[in-house]
Amino acid sequence: MTEGPSLIRGLEGVVAAETRLCDLDGKNGRLAYGGYDIDELARHAAFEEVAYLLWHGELPRPAELAELKSALAAARQIPGDLSQGFRLMPRATDPMRALQAAVAILGMHDPDATDNSQAANRRKAARLTSQLATAICAHHRARSGKEPIPPSTDLSHAANFLYMLTGERPSAVIAKAFDASLTLYAEHEMNASTFTTRVITSTQSDLHSAVAGGVGALKGPLHGGAGEAVMRTLMEIGEVANVDAFSDQALATKRRLMGFGHRVYKAGDPRAAILRGMAEEACRQSGQFKWYEMAVKLHARINAAKGLIPNVDFYSAPLFYSLGIPVDLFTPVIAAGRIAGWTANIIEQHDDNRLIRPRGEYTGPGRRPWFPIDKR
Repeated sequence: MTEGPSLIRGLEGVVAAETRLCDLDGKNGRLAYGGYDIDELARHAAFEEVAYLLWHGELPRPAELAELKSALAAARQIPGDLSQGFRLMPRATDPMRALQAAVAILGMHDPDATDNSQAANRRKAARLTSQLATAICAHHRARSGKEPIPPSTDLSHAANFLYMLTGERPSAVIAKAFDASLTLYAEHEMNASTFTTRVITSTQSDLHSAVAGGVGALKGPLHGGAGEAVMRTLMEIGEVANVDAFSDQALATKRRLMGFGHRVYKAGDPRAAILRGMAEEACRQSGQFKWYEMAVKLHARINAAKGLIPNVDFYSAPLFYSLGIPVDLFTPVIAAGRIAGWTANIIEQHDDNRLIRPRGEYTGPGRRPWFPIDKR
């Protein structure tokens, strides 16, 4: 056994970095980016404003926001060889695996790829935020046997994503709901994928390499994959009338239901409450209100029986589904929001870097003698 501090499994509660980006109050169920409450940002700010806040530390002035929107729109195209690569991938390729490959390929084309200065990282952050959205939609179109839809230059970041995915320009209500969901997923302190990007960055690796690692971490069902699991549960239930029987069976068999509880929040996830209202409106407008009704009823049954509170992924599932987003794209959509926070953390790590290198507590055999192979 090694000498030193005692083991803390999962690094729970360990403070690994100072950050100006995210103020997460788990005890009281509050969240703020750069001092601004998440509720105000989700309801009133555009995703582009939130990205600027994370990258620069302040909300943009009108000219600064216009400049960022112009830069994001100009960067929406992806290289032709990446589009061709999507067509060559097996149709059954997991979208997150395709996205991880896409980030690496985009790094090969970025003119600032190996420049880790703050200015270069901000330029890369803006380019990759736009390109990531285009890559997600282009891969989905390719695996569906369809041609990609070229990005529009006159739509917001959120509206353009839905346009490239479906070919239809979303209504203002739908675009705002999706924009707010990107904001709610944009940043969340030292979650597994963000911590991964900071570990990679601490080696003085580059932004694209760090983001590719973040995509890999987000892919897991205990992190970004939870929303997909929630929607598959709702689809398994099928109808509102089936929720009670399903709940009884799930509780009796101690089935684990994704979308409930959180490692940090003890008084509820503030993002879930915001998404609940947006999911209600979006599901009603899209004619798929049953998914919202099922979620609300399942929430009530599980909360009454176990005292569990939904997290952000619970109500994002019916919201995303009502917007026409395929279930296996839920996690890539989270990445399309979290890219703002990942890149902001990468910038912050480079600005005050120290190699992240924790220790492990050895539990194997004690020191023992070596024997040649003929004597073992």
